[in-house]
Order: sequence, then C-alpha cells, then structure tokens
Amino acid sequence: MARMIKCVKLGIETEGLDEPPFPGPKGQQIFEHISKQAWEEWLKMQTMIINEQRLASFDPQAKKILEQEREKFLFSGGFEMPEGYVPQKEN
Repeated sequence: MARMIKCVKLGIETEGLDEPPFPGPKGQQIFEHISKQAWEEWLKMQTMIINEQRLASFDPQAKKILEQEREKFLFSGGFEMPEGYVPQKEN
C-alpha cells in the first residue's frame, strides 16, 4: 500500500516517496513532506535549470544553485523559470 502524505508543494494528500531521495536532513524533509508527483516535477525542472544555465554537476557552485532552486520550488515559493527560458510552442 502506498504511503500517503500531505504534500506541501501541491497542498493535497497524495502518494509519498518510497524513500528519501538522498541522505541527510534535507532528504528526510523531502521524504516527509513532498509527494512523488511534486518530486518528479522537480526532477524535470532541475534538468531544465541544468540545461538552460549550462551547469556542470561536479561544480560546487552549481550544486549550491540547484539546492537553492529546489528549496524555492518545493517549499518556500518564489521560484522563477530560468532566465532566457522560452516554452515550446504546441502544434
């Protein structure tokens, strides 16, 4: 049976993650308060941020940027699309 949580990102009760996405207190906070759906949305957004800002995963500054954006996207609000982002046009 799926673990249900009240997702702080979506504001609804829905299926939670099966395990923390990474070790440590931040991973545990995400596990307890963020749904599978919201986490999947973040992973897509993270990929877009990496691509749009041309971030290198091994760069400590890039990791810091992604941590800050993840916090805004999932918890505190104020998240903005990457500068220069142009949405795809639907056909």
